[in-house]
Amino acid sequence: MGFIRIAQAQVNVIVGDFVSNTRKIIEFIEDARNQHADIVTFPELAVCGYPPEDLLFKSRFIRENPKAIETIKEHTRDITAIVGYAASDDDRIYSSAAVIMNQRLLSTYHKIELPNYGVFDEKRYFARGNRGLILLSGTNRLTVNICEDIWVKGGIPQRFVSANNIGIVLNISALLFHVNKISERMEVARQFAMGTKSYVCLNNLVGGQDELVFDGGSFIIGPDGDIISRANRFQEELLVTDIPEYSVTDVFEAQPDDIFKETLALDIPRHDREQRFPTVASEISALCEVYEALVLGTRDYVIKNGFQKVVIGLSGGIDSSLTAVIAADALGSDNVVGVTMPSIYTSNETFSDAALFANRLGIKLLTIPIKELHSSYINVLKDIVGSKGRGFVYENIQARIRGNLLMALSNHFGWLVLTTGNKSELAVGYCTLYGDMAGGFATIKDVPKTMVFELADYVNTIHKQEIIPQSIIERPPSAELRPDQKDEDSLPPYSILDGILHAYVEENKAVDEIINSGYDPETVNKVVRMVDLNEYKRRQAPPGVRITPKAFGKDRRFPITNRYRETFA
Repeated sequence: MGFIRIAQAQVNVIVGDFVSNTRKIIEFIEDARNQHADIVTFPELAVCGYPPEDLLFKSRFIRENPKAIETIKEHTRDITAIVGYAASDDDRIYSSAAVIMNQRLLSTYHKIELPNYGVFDEKRYFARGNRGLILLSGTNRLTVNICEDIWVKGGIPQRFVSANNIGIVLNISALLFHVNKISERMEVARQFAMGTKSYVCLNNLVGGQDELVFDGGSFIIGPDGDIISRANRFQEELLVTDIPEYSVTDVFEAQPDDIFKETLALDIPRHDREQRFPTVASEISALCEVYEALVLGTRDYVIKNGFQKVVIGLSGGIDSSLTAVIAADALGSDNVVGVTMPSIYTSNETFSDAALFANRLGIKLLTIPIKELHSSYINVLKDIVGSKGRGFVYENIQARIRGNLLMALSNHFGWLVLTTGNKSELAVGYCTLYGDMAGGFATIKDVPKTMVFELADYVNTIHKQEIIPQSIIERPPSAELRPDQKDEDSLPPYSILDGILHAYVEENKAVDEIINSGYDPETVNKVVRMVDLNEYKRRQAPPGVRITPKAFGKDRRFPITNRYRETFA
């Protein structure tokens, strides 16, 4: 029995960089050809990058897509390439897959199922396709579809595959990461494969794009639901798999009447080659995948936006320490600068821990005391504000002085400021506008505080040393903006707070449901009120890596001005 060799190019592209993306696609086509692949696939919208958002409203942007396909076409001698791009037809735009063979554009498939939930907004941009492709190669039948096409159970694409007895489904995707998402993704593909008795060859995008991370992990699942091959996650890769040929039997279901059918012949050359064993990458833990997503998301945001170095305010606390380790793993220690800015309330322990940590991480550390600056603010304001330098006004001024200094360094040296706040703080507004929220990217913005502690331990494990000192991990969290301040002076313990936030923000549970699950009513009402009242702060926060199913931003859209309050007596 013969076989078809499928190469899945798991590439990291840049939105709008047609030259770079086209060059990369051509390089992977050459690699696939050198490995005697019959077919090479590329992710959804690989030509223009995903998601292009309102760039799709620019006519020149749309015209660049087919121009890139024409360039790619010239490099497809003796191979078939399936390439994702934005196609247009009159006033309609489609998320499409070009089928190119032997330097000819055979056809273009338009995505049928358009997701319009969470961060996805595809019905804003794209028209729905209404045509299925059948690709014939000897006795084999293949088809092409795109991402969501396999996610709608019983949808048109699934019925089309079953009705035409298609044995190989080439699915090009741009599937987003969030923690534990991979298991859901695999199960969707498994059900599609078993339901249609086909091989599902899912090729996923990899890389960071603003808040979003695409984690790769491309795979092929057989008709029995078993994994045939699987690529690594969070890195570029060409996954090459040999799929056995088969004989087409009679069509066994009625053809869907809401889709047209196009049948094309693929002239696949027969190479002199030996069948190879499939590659199956190892699974990784949930904590590992979160950390890899944070590193990849940070690296791509910094580099793709033209920065080389980042600067971080190091407080000697766990949040800034974790942020710095992520940055160093993403960019290299030489490209990370820490700044410690002690005030009159900074303890000797946190100051010395910041220096110890910076030394262990191998990053440059600058020290800029803010005592005199803080005193100057107090002197300027005391006749108007009073309070002898005490109170929230003067506490927040310290944070704003630090934000000001970091932005000054950014302006002078061209360093990107990474903020260090976590999801728990952002949720309840335990952060200062134009202070610790000031910066260009918020690396751990979507990481709950309890997970920050878990990741700190994980970092020490993977680095095989106590790179984050245990004293930092064990010290009770504090903003150190007043004497003996602790986070728990203003907030419930993080173990309780994060449970309430998970239920209210991510699961969208009602207040009474949360209370009935065992939480104190007064605490729940307090936390929910804080979440509701601080939407205005979150709207002004920098973007950060999305790692949960419902991150603040595109996932969760609430009006700032509203009087609806959900409380429970």
